This record gives sequence, C-alpha cells and structure tokens, in this order.
Amino acid sequence: MASSPASLCLAHALLLSRNRASDYYTPSDAWGQGLYISALLAFLSSAAASNHGGGAPEDLVRSSCVHASYPTLCLRTLSSYSGPAKTPRDLAQAAVKVSLSRAQKVSNYLKTAVTGSGKRERVAVSDCVDQIADSVDELSKTLGELKHLRGETFEFQMSNAQTWVSAALTNEDTCLDGFEGVDGKVKSDVKRKITNVAKVTSNALYMINRLNESRGRHRFNP
Repeated sequence: MASSPASLCLAHALLLSRNRASDYYTPSDAWGQGLYISALLAFLSSAAASNHGGGAPEDLVRSSCVHASYPTLCLRTLSSYSGPAKTPRDLAQAAVKVSLSRAQKVSNYLKTAVTGSGKRERVAVSDCVDQIADSVDELSKTLGELKHLRGETFEFQMSNAQTWVSAALTNEDTCLDGFEGVDGKVKSDVKRKITNVAKVTSNALYMINRLNESRGRHRFNP
C-alpha cells in the first residue's frame, strides 16, 4: 500500500538533503551513506505498514457489507462498532451483538412502556413480548456459539448459529404479524422498532452465512 503524502514529502526531503550532502562526501564516507539509505528505506517500510494496518478493518467491513440484506445499515452499525473487526468471525460476532443489543432494548420497551388500549392490541403486545424474549435468547446462544468455535465442530456450531438467528428473525416477523388489523400509535411505534431489529438480525444472518462460506476458502483458525 502506498505511503501517505506526508511520509512521501518527508522521504523526498531526506533524499534531497542526502544528495546535496554527497557533494562533500569522500570514498571513506560510503559506509555512512549506506546507513543513511538503510534508515530511509526502513522509514518508508514502516510508514507503508502503518497505513496498511489502519485501513484493513474498514476495508473488510465495507467489502463484507456490500452484499448484505441492508448494506447501508450494515456499514453504519459495523463501522461504529468498538470491538475487533479483522476477520469474518469478528464481523459475525459484531453483527450478532448489534442485533442482540437492539432486541434487548425493544424487549424492555415492550415490557415497560407499552400498554394496549384494546383487547386485540393488548394480546398483540403480550405475544410480541414473548416472541422478542425468545429472539433475545436465541441471539444470546448464537453469540456464545460464535465465541467458542472449534475446528472439529465448526459445521455443527455454524448450523446451530444459522438456525437460532433464523428463528430470531421469524419471531420478529411474527410479532409484526400480530398487529394486523390494529391501528394507532402503539402499532406504529412497535412496528418501527421491530423492523429495525429485524433488519440488523437479517444482516447478522448474512455475516454468519459468509463466515460459514469462508470455511471452504480458508482453513479455520479458532
């Protein structure tokens, strides 16, 4: 990867000063000139390595999110994620953590801030509380599985993760279905929050599928 403009300017200045100074060097100074050049090369190598290391995680997030169910949301949530994001496994864990965090917030919201005004609305809210609680449980199990992946049980563990995240997504969709025929602020608020959770859960499932596919391209390193 190319060095930054500042690094190149500094390198150019060093070379220029060396060239000017060489007019006064004698053959006995050759050893010193060799050290000077070696130091310059080491500097350029270090600068290039530093730039490469800083850009790799961001590039991985961008290339991974481009084909996700909701690419813009994927890029926004994973780019701002504070944990490591250097491998497909890191990204899968990060995506599940985002989904789990939002599902937990919605679960608390449904339990404490929502009261239906009619019987049908109260039933829909009550069912939704149970369904999102199940989603939280399934996403929690998924995260635990991703944290303890092992080479000899990788396929079995990935199958578990895919099943649990798919079930969480189904629960979120079922919650929304329960509000069919119900109108009002409660429905619109719940729909907005659940839809957001469903989107990040769909992205999490994509990242898990992508991790599973990477097994065939690279040897898994737990």
